[in-house]
Amino acid sequence: MLRFERVAHAAAARAGALIRSRYRDRQDITFKGEVDLVTAVDREAERLIVDMITAAFPEHGIHAEESPSRSSRDGHRWYIDPLDGTTNFAHGYPHFAVSIALARDDELLLGLVYDPVREELFTALRGSGARLNGAPIELSSVDQLDRALLGTGFPYDQRQHADFYLSFWREAVRQAQGVRRAGAAALDLCYVACGRLDGFWEWKLHPWDLAAGRLIIEEAGGRVTDSAGGPHRLTGEETVASNGRIHEELLAMVARARGQWSSEGSHARG
Repeated sequence: MLRFERVAHAAAARAGALIRSRYRDRQDITFKGEVDLVTAVDREAERLIVDMITAAFPEHGIHAEESPSRSSRDGHRWYIDPLDGTTNFAHGYPHFAVSIALARDDELLLGLVYDPVREELFTALRGSGARLNGAPIELSSVDQLDRALLGTGFPYDQRQHADFYLSFWREAVRQAQGVRRAGAAALDLCYVACGRLDGFWEWKLHPWDLAAGRLIIEEAGGRVTDSAGGPHRLTGEETVASNGRIHEELLAMVARARGQWSSEGSHARG
């Protein structure tokens, strides 16, 4: 096992153990926005991860959810979400994960997503495939959108732009077999990679939400793009992911929903 892989595994295990031990407790919650909350456990778990990575790789940059970013001195950067699915965690809803990724310049090298409740560890190394608890994973074989189970989520400005986000949900309900909104994007991406979901879309995710899950899907053989089918950017606002087989249909669904929302909006303004 490579050194950076060992450190990432150890950091995720320590943070996961902390989260698992605390998720049934009453949480110390503060709000960063109208619906965007953070708990003391988020900060404690992030401190564990950042301290371990910093001790092992002081020259690496770090881009984490709850801490100021640190610049890289050698092109390497870690993307860390210590507790993806904080709202679930704060309510005692057992669906959340630790997400850690490493990139060199713009190339993702490692992705790791750990669900401490189910004790499921999704991992990927660039060029080496994707795994769940050490066993290779496979995408689903679904090749039609009307047979697909899709995942999605709503950004933290959902109250201000509810009609826009719900237009995509409405179109998915019309076209897909089912739609799920579980509240942890890192796990949604991993569920696409291992065939539990066939596709996923969401707006305004952050790099720490996306980096590990994107590499895990790509190494499983799936696709992650923007909503027009172009290259996906960690700093972009659009993420569409799939098993590859339904990707074009999924992109068409997203485009149709956007077009209908624009048309309805122009009629309302007129």
